[in-house]
Amino acid sequence: MHDTLHVAVHPTGPGSCRVTVTGDLDVVSAPDVREALKAAVSAHDRVDVDCGHLTFCDCTGLSALLAAARAAKAHGSELRLFSIPHALARLLRLTHTGSSFTIE
Repeated sequence: MHDTLHVAVHPTGPGSCRVTVTGDLDVVSAPDVREALKAAVSAHDRVDVDCGHLTFCDCTGLSALLAAARAAKAHGSELRLFSIPHALARLLRLTHTGSSFTIE
């Protein structure tokens, strides 16, 4: 993991987990998030991604989230985003990609 990002995966029940992303999700850290989410959706029926501690997200970070959404759909899993910070909500709105996710 990079100094600017921390990803934690916690089981929340049978077949589900919560992934907490803390820090900057950018070109440097996106590959780590992509791999963590790919592993989570392949092992769980429901993955809740807590974005409440996300301090920055660039287009590469958004790409990692979109890849996780596609992987979840292919695996038959559900990926849900929680606690969306304003900057990420704006990025989703500007790129018209918000409909790719279940946002709680």
